Amino acid sequence: MTEKQLDDAIVGRAGRDGAALMRGWFDQLSETGRQGGHAAYVFVMGSMAEILRTFDIPMIFPEINSLQTAVRKVAHEYINEAEDYGYSTDICGYVKADVGLQLRGGAHPAGPIPKPTLTVLTNACNTYLKWAEIWERMYHIPVFTLDIPGSRSAHIQSRPGDLDFEREHRYVLVQIQELIELCEKLTGTAFDIDRLRVVLKHCNEMNRCWKRAIELNQARPAVFNALTDGTVYLGLANAFRGSEEGAQYFRQLVEELEYKVEHGIGTVIPEKYRLIFVGVPCYPLFRRFNEMFSEPGGAFVNSTYLWFASGGANLGFEFDLNRPLESLAEGVLISAREAMDAMFFQDQALIKMVERFHVDGIVFHPVKSCRTVSTGLADTRRVLMTKDIPSLFIESDMMDRRVVSEAQLKNRIDAFFEGLVTRKLQAAIQAGR
Repeated sequence: MTEKQLDDAIVGRAGRDGAALMRGWFDQLSETGRQGGHAAYVFVMGSMAEILRTFDIPMIFPEINSLQTAVRKVAHEYINEAEDYGYSTDICGYVKADVGLQLRGGAHPAGPIPKPTLTVLTNACNTYLKWAEIWERMYHIPVFTLDIPGSRSAHIQSRPGDLDFEREHRYVLVQIQELIELCEKLTGTAFDIDRLRVVLKHCNEMNRCWKRAIELNQARPAVFNALTDGTVYLGLANAFRGSEEGAQYFRQLVEELEYKVEHGIGTVIPEKYRLIFVGVPCYPLFRRFNEMFSEPGGAFVNSTYLWFASGGANLGFEFDLNRPLESLAEGVLISAREAMDAMFFQDQALIKMVERFHVDGIVFHPVKSCRTVSTGLADTRRVLMTKDIPSLFIESDMMDRRVVSEAQLKNRIDAFFEGLVTRKLQAAIQAGR
């Protein structure tokens, strides 16, 4: 195989394979709906896929379904339907899009979404609790809430070996055992701990590869876009967590990214500025939003979204297959808490990331319809300003196009890049160049 043939075979493979996998995933969900089988509505921060996949219960991620409506330019139809039904304009856009979806009997642009027979959630997001209550009222289904103890304060977590951690670990373990009992009752199938070991083995490989993929973006130029490519990877990390297909996809993703590092193949050509994204993407203008940064040469090399929307998988936690249930409880506690901290306690992690990823600026993107992610971003920015780290603070929304103005965003972004240009010129002058 020639070098060009190798380039064509490897570079872009993750995008092609990822699109095919997601199409197949939606097709499977539609088939589940037609057959009337069990399906669990879950969330990206603590989906408990490890247990549900052990029982072969298909998972539906309402967050993914909702953002897909925004990317496909039809979210306003679902949101309007929910507001006409009585939901406020102020609440989470994901929730309203999902309510519109339920009112339409599961009709979705990617294919019919089945009704739930079970809901599993964590307390990682306060909206999860109220969202699940909507399904409970609509479908009269069991709702399982996994209560995960959060960090006591900024940058202070209990760790394995601490007395507090051992107490928290036991608390989570008992809840996981309760979830297993619920799944046994719902499916009529006995829990198979050896099947869980297989699922955890696939999770371990995916976690290792996800951590490695993020690390590889320290390369210059960056080998993937943390905003656009990263969102695709996140969808696959959640939908295929614990599966052989998911483990294989991320193994091949790392292979592609390492190839790109070796051959100096970047995601933005030429790469002039390296950026971090903080918040949730602007899905109504998904591609165009990124272009407003990439056209001046800005590359998003990392994102807090890659932490919390992966449920903390960025840590690369590996389960101990010799003690699967106990290790699962440890992993859920550590990883889900990392996801929560990625939303609330970001400042010190961002400061360290600036150096490791050779970052020129940070983009803060608070959104109207997600107070959980947006609260505190201004305070985090203030801390970074004391470290002389350039930043941009722009507001729009992740779902609702009524509060997204491309012209206003473009003006602010252009001014941000003018500031970065000036800083580089000043640094060159001071260096005598």
